Amino acid sequence: MTRTIVESQTKTAIIGFDQPFCVIGERINPTGRKKLAAELEAGNFSTVEADAVAQVAAGATVLDINAGVVYNSNPNPNETEPPLMTRMIELVQGLVDVPLCIDSSVPAALEAGLKACKGRPLLNSVTGEEERLEFVLPLVKKYNVPVVAISNDDTGISEDPDVRFAVAKKIVQRAADFGIPAHDIVVDPLVMPVGAMGTAGLQVFTLVRRLREELGVNTTCGASNISFGLPNRHGINNAFLPMAMGAGMTSAIMNPVALPVTQKAIAEKKAEVAALGLVLPEDMDDETFVQLFGLGSTKPRPGKEMEAIRAANFLTNNDPSGGEWIRFNRAPQAEGEGRQRRAGGRRRA
Repeated sequence: MTRTIVESQTKTAIIGFDQPFCVIGERINPTGRKKLAAELEAGNFSTVEADAVAQVAAGATVLDINAGVVYNSNPNPNETEPPLMTRMIELVQGLVDVPLCIDSSVPAALEAGLKACKGRPLLNSVTGEEERLEFVLPLVKKYNVPVVAISNDDTGISEDPDVRFAVAKKIVQRAADFGIPAHDIVVDPLVMPVGAMGTAGLQVFTLVRRLREELGVNTTCGASNISFGLPNRHGINNAFLPMAMGAGMTSAIMNPVALPVTQKAIAEKKAEVAALGLVLPEDMDDETFVQLFGLGSTKPRPGKEMEAIRAANFLTNNDPSGGEWIRFNRAPQAEGEGRQRRAGGRRRA
């Protein structure tokens, strides 16, 4: 069986066909997060700290670290990203002890991350582009780390799954020339949005099966890409992930955390409840309120995608006897039920 080993200073995560699905937490990434980007430029790492802790608590077994913020004060990422990557990795390693995934398009930032990491991180990423192959593969060999291989090359991202498979095969073969074994290549076959391409899901499932059977490699993806631009994205993600796992996908870069209910949503629901004539106990806190009315939680918690993944682990016998499934469900459910029993409401006469 193909097994890709990633390690922190004291913990090991195994990506493999006979292993529980590996969740790579994606939240520590300023791309599309203006607030986080501004914080990082100002030297404020509070969101990075909170995201690291919350993702591990929600079940992430690896954390992706991306320092790709373009500073207003210095727009040259070749100068700003390497020291930022080092700082973020050192900070996260001081907070949580899980393996890391070093994520950057800047070559110097990748090497800075490799130098700062304890253990054996996953490097994200190499593509089929010649310039990228010539720089990244020697780094992979030098530091003896596994690497994510993205199935695009100098021609861009093909909509043809056969072309994407050919690019992945090329990367695996080129890696072998450097003495890098296939078990240290984790292929991202590239997930297209199903809203833009109706066959996107079927393409991924077919590609993953081929990558497993013909190349013997582990696979990953940006899981939320499948639902981009669509309503109820969690519903699509929840269906996609177990289906991808069934096809042989062994990991995903994703958000394991259900974000807290906003104060705006709480206020709107309270106004709705008041309009119905319900009077709630004066000492009811917001957490009890949102759980009572099915809004979620005021605190970060495992998302619905994590529920789908853990159920699929159980169903594929990668959670023998269902121990993890039982632990995942028991405590939060009991806590929520207890709060709901204590939280009463009465209708105004």
